[in-house]
Amino acid sequence: MHRRTFIAVTSAAIAAPYIARAQSEYDPTPRYVRIKNDFAVGSLIVVPSRHFLFWVEAPRKAIRYGVGVGRAGLDFKGKATIDVKKEWPTWRPTKDMISRDPKAYARFVNNDYVQPGGKGNPLGARALYLFQNGRDTYYRIHGTNQPSSIGRSVSNGCIRMLNEHVADLYERVPLGTVVTVV
Repeated sequence: MHRRTFIAVTSAAIAAPYIARAQSEYDPTPRYVRIKNDFAVGSLIVVPSRHFLFWVEAPRKAIRYGVGVGRAGLDFKGKATIDVKKEWPTWRPTKDMISRDPKAYARFVNNDYVQPGGKGNPLGARALYLFQNGRDTYYRIHGTNQPSSIGRSVSNGCIRMLNEHVADLYERVPLGTVVTVV
C-alpha cells in the first residue's frame, strides 16, 4: 500500500463517525423552507418519517417545526381538520393507552380523574385537536413536558412539539385548518 493511500484511508476511517454524527443531528428549530409539493396555503403537513411539521404560508413556502410522533402502529395517517384549540389543556389517557400500559397510567384506572393543565401535563402549553368528518380522532398536535421526545417516534400517536413552538403555531393556525399526515 502506498503512503498516500494509507493516509487517505486512515483519515476517512477516523472522520467517518464525526461525519455521520453531524448528518444525523436533528434540529427542531422552526425555519422558513421551500417545499417541493404545491400544498394548499394555510394547511399543515406532517412527515413522521422525518419528524417535521410544515405550516404552508405561501405557495411552496412553509415554516418547518420539529416534532415527535407516534410509535410504529400507533401513529395517525391521513387528513383531518383542527376543530378545537385549547391553551393549557386538561388530559386523560385513552382506554387503549391505559390497557397497553396500566402501570404507567395507574392513577387513571377505575376512575374519571382528569389531569389539569399545567407544566406537568403531557399535552403541554397548547393542543390542536384533530377531527375527521366532525368526529374527534383523539389525536392531537400538542406541546410536551418531555422535550427529549422531539425528533423521535415514541408517543402514543399524537404529534408533539416543544411548548414554545406549539404556542407559536397555535397563534398562526385557525380552526378548520386541514392537516395532512403522510
